[in-house]
Amino acid sequence: MKRLIALLCAVLALTAGAKAVDVSAPSALLMEKETGTILFAKDEHTRREPASVTKVMTLLLAMEAIDSGQMSYDTMVTASAHACSMGGSQIWLKENEQMTVDEMLKAACVVSANDCAVALAEQIAGSEEAFVERMNQRAKELGMNDTTFQNATGLPAAGHVTSAYDIALMSRELVLNHPDIRKYTTIWMDSLRGGESQLVNTNRLVRFYQGATGLKTGSTDNALYCLSATAERDGMELIAVIMKGATSAQRFEDAQTLLNYGFAGYTLTKIVPETPLAPVPVALGTQATVQPVLGDGGALLLERSKTAGLQQTVTLAESVEAPVALGDSLGALTVTAGDGGEVVAEIPLLAGEEIPRVTFWQMFLRTLRMAFLAD
Repeated sequence: MKRLIALLCAVLALTAGAKAVDVSAPSALLMEKETGTILFAKDEHTRREPASVTKVMTLLLAMEAIDSGQMSYDTMVTASAHACSMGGSQIWLKENEQMTVDEMLKAACVVSANDCAVALAEQIAGSEEAFVERMNQRAKELGMNDTTFQNATGLPAAGHVTSAYDIALMSRELVLNHPDIRKYTTIWMDSLRGGESQLVNTNRLVRFYQGATGLKTGSTDNALYCLSATAERDGMELIAVIMKGATSAQRFEDAQTLLNYGFAGYTLTKIVPETPLAPVPVALGTQATVQPVLGDGGALLLERSKTAGLQQTVTLAESVEAPVALGDSLGALTVTAGDGGEVVAEIPLLAGEEIPRVTFWQMFLRTLRMAFLAD
């Protein structure tokens, strides 16, 4: 019943938020990065062409390849004839020209270079076709059920579609787990080839919006003007997605409207238990107790109007029986606000360690030891 009430409250809050925000784009979404909470949504599951916002997934797979050791920022990438044939936004790579992964990431992030995006894709998977298979597999893993990728760039292709919701999911995965991408997405102006190739970011929010951290623009004749925009203020990062904006200026205006709404109305609070969490007794375990920890790191997204007078109530199991797995539920920390005690969050308390069940021989030896000590 509590979960049902919380869900209804969330729906009502979202509906109220939708009425309070006016964006012209047919599809839009605002998400808080840390918790993944949706603060605003409009036609968020309609499948539309994303244009170069597609490259969020390309960048995600590139950063994951770096983290796994498959390549490094210093790895030299050789441009193929296929990569050089992309057209659209590009830095005019020549066949067999070499650049580092670092340089190609910069070009892909700042000027949406299609040639560099495909060169990176080929470096990672051997071919763009194989890379697209990885893109679609990763999309499934992230729950991007509205998405089918046909290429690594977002250039027009039949059946190449996603949604505002799915763009937010992959954008969150990128900025949450690969913060180093900021060193590229926050660049306003730079250059390559020893200063011969000038770069100016296609995302003007980087220059003109306080706290902007990226992320990716996109536009084609059919997709019109798309954007995934990220910004951070006071430790809270928001993701604003705009699809099929009528003009370039309008997509930025819509994104700013969403970001302003989020920063004005919400705050990210770190919940710390007022008193240390007591260990929970474990029956038949290899150790006598298990230590509970806050789930989700204790991050709590709140409406600013509800941040005063927060109170905590801890509910823990009296005991649990082994085996205890890491992350097993042990209780909850309930956060209430105001004199009425409105519940604003229930943060799970989870097992912070694994406690195996004692074996017969361990129990036998334990019993002998206790008997020996008793004598």
